[in-house]
Amino acid sequence: MTSLRRTSLGLALLIAVVVSTISAHASAYNARPKLIVVIVIDQFRADYLERYRDQFGTGGFGLFLDNGANFTDCNYDYANTRTAPGHATLFTGAYSNGHGIAANEWWDPQKKRMITSVEDDDTKLIGLAPDQTPDHGKEKSGASPHNLLADTLGDELKLATQGQSRVFGVSLKDRAAILPVGFSADAAYWIDPKSGGWITSTYYRPDLPKWAQDFNSANRAGKYWDRDWKNSNGDLLRSTAHRKGRDGSDAGFYEVVGSTPFANDYEFEFAKELIVYEKLGEGQATDLLTISLSANDILGHQVGPDSPEMAAMALALDRELADFFTFLGHQVGLANTWIALSADHGVSALPDAAKRLRIPAANMDARKLESQINAALTAKFSPGHAASYITLDYPVAWLNDDAFTNSRIKERDAETAVGEAMKQAGLRDYFTKSQLAAGEVPATALGKKFLNSYSPEPGWYVMGVPQPYTVGGAKGTDHASPYTYDTHVPLAFYGLPFRPGTYHTHAEPTDLAVTLASLLGINAPTHAVGRVLTEALEPSRGESRMVPKGNGSQ
Repeated sequence: MTSLRRTSLGLALLIAVVVSTISAHASAYNARPKLIVVIVIDQFRADYLERYRDQFGTGGFGLFLDNGANFTDCNYDYANTRTAPGHATLFTGAYSNGHGIAANEWWDPQKKRMITSVEDDDTKLIGLAPDQTPDHGKEKSGASPHNLLADTLGDELKLATQGQSRVFGVSLKDRAAILPVGFSADAAYWIDPKSGGWITSTYYRPDLPKWAQDFNSANRAGKYWDRDWKNSNGDLLRSTAHRKGRDGSDAGFYEVVGSTPFANDYEFEFAKELIVYEKLGEGQATDLLTISLSANDILGHQVGPDSPEMAAMALALDRELADFFTFLGHQVGLANTWIALSADHGVSALPDAAKRLRIPAANMDARKLESQINAALTAKFSPGHAASYITLDYPVAWLNDDAFTNSRIKERDAETAVGEAMKQAGLRDYFTKSQLAAGEVPATALGKKFLNSYSPEPGWYVMGVPQPYTVGGAKGTDHASPYTYDTHVPLAFYGLPFRPGTYHTHAEPTDLAVTLASLLGINAPTHAVGRVLTEALEPSRGESRMVPKGNGSQ
């Protein structure tokens, strides 16, 4: 054996010993790692990572692709691929039948209206200026995780460390900031859609911390207005110039800036301030920060996954991630940080794009479809007396139970009637809440997906099975289906415990929280059903597995 070869082998063995020793003694209790950052990209399909891989730099997505553990076959095993259920699933390690979040919003039979997944009348929003609130200063209902039926990774981290761990969530959207961090978080922050100012809820604290107040007072959102977004060739893609919105009023920050990479810059700018001023990674226990990047979803609904704008968005995000990871390296140290990456759902191709390839597809006008279904139910139950029997959030119908009970129709019969009306209107099939509650589904992969989508929380409902590439909007595209273009998302990890490589073994988003909990030496969330992704983990000291570092392909 040559001297050079002996030296190289000795160095490799030394690195392996150091890494395995660090991994073996890592736990939340001794702040190893100091900080965990989980990045969720709203509406980011897993195939984007391969599609744009040769255009990515080295420090953004490349951190995971070249130096992390990347799972290429990660799919949600449920049908309700929406933002709120997706974020709840990632951090509870459970599906809707465990965590209870069935949709972004649903019909509340007590309030007789649609409510959001995080709406909470017992709390108030804080951080809004008086002229930004409705009715000139009247407080608006706040938001909280009170609809969750399971706890999260952050909750278990808090319990294990008697509250020493710090847990924060950041997103443009309230549900994407709140649901990931659960009940015990120190705070969740999201933006006021109109002004772009950062806000939170009295559920977490009575007022904004001074650093966040200073951030808003400095009008940090202002610099993202009246800018041109151009691609690498200098072509103008979008402008954030002030304009009128759909309702004729001045369009807000979320609507104008939200669909550009500037929105991600803004989120990262706020997240950096949070890390510095809340001193994340400096305590005696591991801290957790979740960042949900909303811009991809806002743009994707409008232009679809195959447009030049979406390609430019992915490449811009690659650069933004690289900058943020550099910040983490300086502020906390990447050797002290674990980073995970995933998404809450994917998205369908634009129906027009699918049709050009002779693939059956359609844009369903959900409002017209709702009227059609209500007309069919009126003809059946109250001829000559029109009634609003359902509210359609395609492909889910939320039933107004009063309309049916007035006609003395019981829940199971009402849901079946709605389901049949939905099929007549063009949906492929349906599952009723009553069926799902009783477990009355076929023993098929599709049946399991809908069983995992069940929640007891909302009132009466029917989950429609849409035709592939058939979305609810009259234009643009959407998700909320059980098909792979909506369920297939990235799942990747970076940090000392993870063996770099590409893993083709099956994984699910439910595995994220379970894997991190196992490595931290804490309990998995209460209703978790995921597995520990052992194939991607460095062997602990004393284990016999001898696999060269970097040879992680499965």
